[in-house]
Amino acid sequence: MKLFVILSLVGCALSFPRGFEPIEVDYHGQRGIPMANYLRNAEAASDFDGARIVGGTPARLGAHPHIAGLLVDLIQGGTSMCGASLLSNTKLITAAHCWRTTNFQGRSMIVVLGTLRIFSGGTRITTTNIELHSNYNQRNLNNDIGIITINRVNFNNNIRAIALPSGLLEYLTYVGNRATAVGYGRLRDGGANNNDALHQVSLIVIENFVCTDIYGPNIIIPSTLCTDTQGRIGPCQGDSGGPLDFSFQNVRYLIGVSSFTSQRGCQVGSPAGFARVTSFLQWIRARI
Repeated sequence: MKLFVILSLVGCALSFPRGFEPIEVDYHGQRGIPMANYLRNAEAASDFDGARIVGGTPARLGAHPHIAGLLVDLIQGGTSMCGASLLSNTKLITAAHCWRTTNFQGRSMIVVLGTLRIFSGGTRITTTNIELHSNYNQRNLNNDIGIITINRVNFNNNIRAIALPSGLLEYLTYVGNRATAVGYGRLRDGGANNNDALHQVSLIVIENFVCTDIYGPNIIIPSTLCTDTQGRIGPCQGDSGGPLDFSFQNVRYLIGVSSFTSQRGCQVGSPAGFARVTSFLQWIRARI
């Protein structure tokens, strides 16, 4: 794979439109809880049609051994769902809003590893140990990142940690490169879905100023990473917290944590936003 070495140009837009597109900040109420209810019922049905990531393809078991599903029990009632990435035998990384938003607070979560279906199979570990970034902002999803601690899990062909960027990879913006998003979330905005496996999709990383023109400088900051979703592809309802990974020299590196899409939906063509992992490496390494 050709590696583009491009310095960051974030914040370089000279002017902004009068109004910016809103992002979805009420994740659990609008997306996580409805999606968890849908998948729970769907997996219990004989004609399970498992809704997954928008515009992607089914992922075989073991193709993304770092992916984890999260079933979040909320203090306000109900169960929501998110994704996460395994960083070690005891640590995972996810989006902070999977645990706390302006309207919801997690009580506990079940971490689901090594399965294509979030409500069945695999290894399941319950935890209440989640640390959110101290600068996480619930209103604009800045610094949307958190570390989960679980009891030790053994690695196998279907459960394995993903690498963090190191060396030269720590200093890249990844603009122009392709990266892979993986998730248990919806296949499209509403309507029927017709796939029964964890899904993956290849996305192109774009300049932050493109994202700023759409969402505004209050949402897009240097620690945000954006991907192009033209062609109706990208993360969707239920994919929050999941990985965006980049392959280099046959090693897979985590470069993004799924954070937000447009409030209008995940198939409207607006960029998808991720927490930029390279901006948080010191914080992450101090906790794993």
